[in-house]
Amino acid sequence: MALITVDARHLEALAEVGYQVAGGGGGPGAMAALRRVVPLDAYEFVAYDPATGRHHSVVSDGHPRIDHDAAEEYAGLEAYRRAIATRAPVGMPEPGTERYFRRHLAPYGWRAGLTAPLFLHEGRFTGLLHLVSARAFARAFPRRTEALVAAVSPLLAHVTDLSRCVIDPVGLPPGFHAVAYDRLGTRRAVPGHETSAVLWDDPAMAAYARAFIDSRELNRRGLWLGGDGRWREVRLVRAGVGFQGSLQGAVAAERPCPLPYELTGREVDVLTRVAAGDSNPQIAAALVLSVRTVTTHLEHIFAKLGCDSRTRLTTKALAEGLCRLDV
Repeated sequence: MALITVDARHLEALAEVGYQVAGGGGGPGAMAALRRVVPLDAYEFVAYDPATGRHHSVVSDGHPRIDHDAAEEYAGLEAYRRAIATRAPVGMPEPGTERYFRRHLAPYGWRAGLTAPLFLHEGRFTGLLHLVSARAFARAFPRRTEALVAAVSPLLAHVTDLSRCVIDPVGLPPGFHAVAYDRLGTRRAVPGHETSAVLWDDPAMAAYARAFIDSRELNRRGLWLGGDGRWREVRLVRAGVGFQGSLQGAVAAERPCPLPYELTGREVDVLTRVAAGDSNPQIAAALVLSVRTVTTHLEHIFAKLGCDSRTRLTTKALAEGLCRLDV
């Protein structure tokens, strides 16, 4: 990148960009600071979602959002590929971008455009920043603009980082490995928790999480026998996912555990049926057992949990998450 000369006004503006991103001002706050030194009239942040491989408009000001098919159209341009390869801003209109410019920018009176690829400091791509101007200085932004925008792009990349998008999964204790889901089954990482490989790779858990999202429950907990043959304590809680938590979603979290109260797997199955309100004959039919065997299991369960009635047994099982999740 060519060397540029900046004064105290530029340094103050660039520092304010970082402060706004880190302090909660987000894209609007950062761009208000950048506008002090960059001649832009409108902007748009387009996030790259690694969960779907698609681009989505997340923040814009000054013109209608260029979203969905238009965002994917830009991602198919040579200018996009060049921006990703060089990690440097690319101007518009220029060869290869004229048609896109005429369709999506020129009708609103814009005369110049600039697109900056957004990479975090560790090198992960998170999206794009589109700048446009209607000013009559030329069909391109001043040369200094590219250098200034490139200098703050690692900071602005946090605005479009959708991989850390789960908002406050309340009730999730430490020590759990987790995955977030939306209604489409899209999986995402959960800030502050290691990603659970066993949940991530299980399509049945994704369907189970979608059913939980559509229920009226705020949380759910229970025992789950994973595909690796290990029992796990599992909790599901509601959480906002997507950009700024704008989508209803859920977090599923797990940690390996021994079966509590020295229960056996079959006893967990019987206990789960008791908590659902089944009678002994119904339990026997569902689990393909004799009624005598179910009665024997129940005697052991009552003794291990220290309960003397089905009502108390059900209350304890639900409160402590002792039932097997129907995944």
